[in-house]
Amino acid sequence: MRGNLATSLRRRRRPCPIEQYDRLPPELRRWLAQAALPWSPASALRLWQRLVREAAGNTEAVCRRLDMIEAGMLMRDAPRIWGFATPAARTCPPGAMEERVQPAR
Repeated sequence: MRGNLATSLRRRRRPCPIEQYDRLPPELRRWLAQAALPWSPASALRLWQRLVREAAGNTEAVCRRLDMIEAGMLMRDAPRIWGFATPAARTCPPGAMEERVQPAR
């Protein structure tokens, strides 16, 4: 059954996520293909557009910033998901995680 068919309200059309993904800039699609988190195309595009404006169009800087944002999200959620540390932090030698994520300059 497709919901309440007796309503006179118009159905809200939801965009197809695959079509949204296909319309993303190629650099963003490449970044999303290797991303650790399941970003929605709409939220990734909003963030991408904001970061491109801030970086004056430098897409390499935008991709580095996206990496840092995603790493921060993973570190924030790690205690809730894995306990006190991420699996990588448990297997890496002390100080190795700090070398991976460099702060923006």
